[in-house]
Amino acid sequence: MKEVQLLPLVSSFLVCSFSLCSPSIMQKGEDETLDSVMDVNFDYMYKILMVGNSGVGKTAYVSRYCDDHFNPAFISTVGIDFRVKNLIRNQKRIKLQIWDTAGQERYQAITTAYYHGAMGFIVMFDLTSEDTFSACRMWIQQIKEMALENAIILLIGNKVDLTAQRQVSTESIEEFTDSLGIHFFETSAKENTNIKESAEYLVDAITQKMSETIEKNPNFTPRGVKPRETAVANEKPSGSCGC
Repeated sequence: MKEVQLLPLVSSFLVCSFSLCSPSIMQKGEDETLDSVMDVNFDYMYKILMVGNSGVGKTAYVSRYCDDHFNPAFISTVGIDFRVKNLIRNQKRIKLQIWDTAGQERYQAITTAYYHGAMGFIVMFDLTSEDTFSACRMWIQQIKEMALENAIILLIGNKVDLTAQRQVSTESIEEFTDSLGIHFFETSAKENTNIKESAEYLVDAITQKMSETIEKNPNFTPRGVKPRETAVANEKPSGSCGC
């Protein structure tokens, strides 16, 4: 079967919205954002969302994975932040768009708008907080209602290094994930435990799901995704914006 290379639809409007919606993106500079988004030197690009209650460590996880850096200070995400990570898996060049969302209820209208088109979700909770674990059922329900039907969900219990303060048992997590048919990891952004492993598991799961779907239906194109050749042909010059 002929290999199909896929690229999510990135319109000029969406590129402009990156700078408008995220203070962190604005701080990095519009040119850097445009360059990272419009770079086509890859085989696949996946949109991944980080969701979960505030303070569970979503930003610390992304920072550790993308920059191998950990900041012990708690800085609450305002609205949504955006990062790009390039990697090679199974001889394929993959670009990840990682969207780090705010967990506070007042930002729900903003963050849920980004569910559309996401191919993978990391639902994160704090192993030292039973409440954040209980909230995962609500986050997963939102994903099932608003996201792509075949989106991959990965549950992550963060702060595994804080053993003395732990409130959520591995047995409770296994019972929960078994009931939903999803996978989970216990991680520590501080000690860099299972960060890369969990992210790469999600990437591989997305790739596998895409391959299975394309194999069943060669003409299948996920919502928000179009063939790479068309995307490159229609791409505007770097730095242009049709706002």
